[in-house]
Amino acid sequence: MGNAIACFAPKEITTTRRSQADYGSSLFSRSTSKKARKSYKEEQDAVVHEQALAAVLLLKQYHQRNNGSLTDRLPLNCSNSVVYPSPAKSGIHKQSLTRSSTARQASSSDSSATLIPRKPDQQAKQAVEIDEVETRHFVLVHGGGFGAWCWYKTMTLLSEAMFRVDAVDLTGSGVHPSDPNSVQTMEQYVKPLVDILDKLGDKEKVILVGHDFGGACVSSVMELYPSKIAKAIFVAASMPKNGQGVLDIFSHQEGPSDLMRRAQVFLYGNGKGQAPTAIDHDKALLKDLLFNQSPAKDYALTSVSMRPIPFGPVLEKLSLSEANYGSVRRFYVETQEDCAIPVSFQEYMTETNPPEKVFRLKGSDHSPFFSKPQALHRVLVEISKIPPKRE
Repeated sequence: MGNAIACFAPKEITTTRRSQADYGSSLFSRSTSKKARKSYKEEQDAVVHEQALAAVLLLKQYHQRNNGSLTDRLPLNCSNSVVYPSPAKSGIHKQSLTRSSTARQASSSDSSATLIPRKPDQQAKQAVEIDEVETRHFVLVHGGGFGAWCWYKTMTLLSEAMFRVDAVDLTGSGVHPSDPNSVQTMEQYVKPLVDILDKLGDKEKVILVGHDFGGACVSSVMELYPSKIAKAIFVAASMPKNGQGVLDIFSHQEGPSDLMRRAQVFLYGNGKGQAPTAIDHDKALLKDLLFNQSPAKDYALTSVSMRPIPFGPVLEKLSLSEANYGSVRRFYVETQEDCAIPVSFQEYMTETNPPEKVFRLKGSDHSPFFSKPQALHRVLVEISKIPPKRE
């Protein structure tokens, strides 16, 4: 997201570092040998890659048969994201992928499909003890242009560690049927996330994880539902203060590189003479900008899955109070090889709006759920285990 708007009002910044927790790519210590762990990891990664790419190919084939329409009900009934019902066309026979034992299909009264906890294999990392965490429910919020699909590795790892996981498609993102050009406000954009929080029980809490522009979305709902959010985790994300919008934040970023400028494509859904309605990306440049450390398989997934970013929510200034937004515990995860939001600017955000603790992912590009999924998982689990503050 930073690459799309950093060209506005560039300004040089300097920062002072605080102590941080470093996370490389090594696995947790186990009694098994390093070779066995590596073999198991590669085997599991291959399985989830094949499942995700198969789902995307089926989705693409379905769109091609139906003139690329996103407004029809999708055939992927094993989706991990929110399901958006719409009238079915006559004569179209629905297909579905065989669901794994970890996926639960949404019913007509429950629009959210969830990865529920399951016991991991004997070789897999042991599940986190139930009494070690404040809540076992994560809600993952994607960044600009992404969708729930980008979290597939994180969802798998958290589920194997016995967490419940929801990944949401924000309005106009992922498989959500809305046109991104029609999304004018933050309220519209975060509606699917609000729907999830609305359905929580009175005493139920979640851990929100926001990536990229998803950080502003998380901030928005922190103001609305502070009692339902145990912790908020910002992963290479925008982290606005009261009265700021995403555009305001990135106006402080150093001048964008030529790659950033060339990668952004403004869309004008209301005509050329009007303000932009969405921001798209030149897909030929995304590898170097967003996925410079990510596997080729994941880049292939993004090339057929990313969508434009609604521009209205980017412009909107957020009203955040100390009583609501300020009462939720915040944590930040920096990505050290990020070409979209450089680490120097991530440091600027954490210095000017300090979270409770900053974590650092070595070797991660802007998309740690692809480039460093195990290290990101370890950070998420560690944050979940930080005990509640005493009143």
